[in-house]
Amino acid sequence: MIAQELEVSLHMAFMEARQKRHEFITVEHLLLALLDNPSASEVLRACAADIDELRKLLTDFVTEHTPILTGEEVDTQPTLGFQRVIQRAILHVQSSGKKEVTGANVLVAIFGEKDSHAVYFLHQKGVTRLDVVNYISHGISKVPQAAPSKSDADTEGEHEAQPAGALENYTLNLNALALAGKIDPLIGRERELERVVQTLCRRRKNNPLLVGEAGVGKTAIAEGLARRIVENSVPDILKRCQVYALDMGALLAGTKYRGDFEQRLKAVLKQLVDNPNAILFIDEIHTLIGAGAASGGTLDASNLLKPALQTGQLKCIGATTYNEYRGVFEKDHALSRRFQKIDVVEPSVPETIAILRGLKSRFEAHHGVKYTPSALTAAAELSARFINDRHLPDKAIDVIDEAGAAQKILPKSKQKRIIGKHDIEEIIAKITRIPAQTVSTDDRNALRNLDRDLKAVVFGQDRAIDALAAAIKMARSGLGNPQKPIGCFLFSGPTGVGKTEVARQLAYV
Repeated sequence: MIAQELEVSLHMAFMEARQKRHEFITVEHLLLALLDNPSASEVLRACAADIDELRKLLTDFVTEHTPILTGEEVDTQPTLGFQRVIQRAILHVQSSGKKEVTGANVLVAIFGEKDSHAVYFLHQKGVTRLDVVNYISHGISKVPQAAPSKSDADTEGEHEAQPAGALENYTLNLNALALAGKIDPLIGRERELERVVQTLCRRRKNNPLLVGEAGVGKTAIAEGLARRIVENSVPDILKRCQVYALDMGALLAGTKYRGDFEQRLKAVLKQLVDNPNAILFIDEIHTLIGAGAASGGTLDASNLLKPALQTGQLKCIGATTYNEYRGVFEKDHALSRRFQKIDVVEPSVPETIAILRGLKSRFEAHHGVKYTPSALTAAAELSARFINDRHLPDKAIDVIDEAGAAQKILPKSKQKRIIGKHDIEEIIAKITRIPAQTVSTDDRNALRNLDRDLKAVVFGQDRAIDALAAAIKMARSGLGNPQKPIGCFLFSGPTGVGKTEVARQLAYV
């Protein structure tokens, strides 16, 4: 498929030849049109060609040496050389597995017409086929400090701006976000935050690594540190610090050529090392291992970080999950030993309720509603009980957020100003696809009458039901390990005595 910019260039070449009543459209016509093609002109500039002089040579040659049509009924025809160039460009693109033929591909194909004046003029201006191929394939330019960019419009501007504004381009200033009020307060993580501050104050290996399950608040701790710095609630040694969050997506985006990624990362690291008050925060830090590495190569982002981390020149906070820490991060011993591991455990239900109370005003202002204390308690308790594939406090925060959002989509006449326990139960029922009646059932009432309800539907198994009910009541009393199941029961007996029925009725009750 021919790219749109090449279609425009070909159309302009034909129009120019027809307007001047040229009998043929030649390879020189094609090269003259490519001088205005974005991709071809970029390549020529990188090959140190003087485009204005090349244009003058081609224009003079085409005007003087191209035959003129005499009759009105005859149209301009492409020469065999012109056709061979286009066919050669298409074949090259197809063989390389690309989808579009660009002006740069046609420029390479022109060098196949060795006897043409177009190739002679290119050689005269110091442009060879090797120069063109080197730039297209490897980004090797004959012009100092020139490199191919991801778009023709910002070819020069972006590369000039990269070194100067690396922090602005590839990181996020969390202090600025805190000043703008875009970071929520940190609640209930005083111990973890104290460990982070203590580690940052070390002379060497001053790099805390927050490890915990997704949704327990690892990123919130880094954001909370930036908020405390802005509020002047940190030790004197950290009061002037700035926390920068690394944007790995922006760092990798557009790095088509070898060395682009390393150049960007080194520019970021240089600015951070030069600023003793800078703290780098890397969320999902396990993605550093392998980021930017070429096929079969060993140089990646983690290896570029290690020297600065070892000497203490760079303060870095990392965050990752237990699975990624064990599976990826811990295997790189040279990197993992430069960090101080800090476990971020899932908060309990009472701690989650305290977190929800601290965040309540933010959600009330956003949704224009009020949350009752019972709604916050229900959000923490019911999410912990029914949403088992996620962790507190994230899932409880999502529940109250969704309860407020559910009112916004209703007509104004039906919107509630106060969110209560019943609204939270409905949201939990929608999320988990459990009947609302089951969600709203009080555990205490169900447990109090558990043996009686089972005996009413399963007959002749009173001893087994009593033992089962006693075990479940003991587990739900709070004496068991909350990380383990309520119970694992083995029902043994001959066929048809009620083993499966007891399990079904227990689930229903």
